[in-house]
Amino acid sequence: MPNDLAAPRTSWLVPAGLIALSFVPLLAGAVRLTELTAGAEITQANARFFASPAPIVAHVVAVSVYSAVGAFQFAPRFRRRRRAWHRAAGRALVGFGLVAGLSGLWMTAFAELPPGDDGLLSVFRWVAGTFMCGSLVLGLAAIRRGDVPRHRAWMMRAYAMGSGAGTQAVTQGVWIAAAGEPDHLTRALLLGASWAINAAVAEAIIRRRGWRVSAA
Repeated sequence: MPNDLAAPRTSWLVPAGLIALSFVPLLAGAVRLTELTAGAEITQANARFFASPAPIVAHVVAVSVYSAVGAFQFAPRFRRRRRAWHRAAGRALVGFGLVAGLSGLWMTAFAELPPGDDGLLSVFRWVAGTFMCGSLVLGLAAIRRGDVPRHRAWMMRAYAMGSGAGTQAVTQGVWIAAAGEPDHLTRALLLGASWAINAAVAEAIIRRRGWRVSAA
């Protein structure tokens, strides 16, 4: 009974924290869309987006919806009370997540990358994007089999990859505050470490909750 009474006060902490983590990349995405739609001056930093705007628009919109709406899938009380919403939103989020992951991979493969975004950072992006898309597909397959624990595990892994930009804002901010602007290699390692941190946190939660075990 005490846990039930405490739940209303704490059940929103996780989605609120996830949305807060995503605030900086969501704001950056909104700024990028404003540049594209308002006819901002073309610079070396944004020229590639003006040259091929469709992938970045798809990526920003998909990531924004995936991050914001997906956060509420991690509110247990809300999810239990609104099961129909959870299922409908989940189906839509798989689509948005795949668009986010695939558009990111497309830009990594075909966009003209600025200095420092090729090489090691491209490898990290390929790994994170591929793992995110694969996790979404495996999570969808699991729920279609009725395997709820594995569904939750794979969806948590996918969200961990999809929210990597939020953790990257934190790791880069801490580094800049402590040591100044990172060089290209350090920046790549910071971004890669952010995905690794998210993956490690997700795996710790999955193991603690036993979601690796099939619901038999």
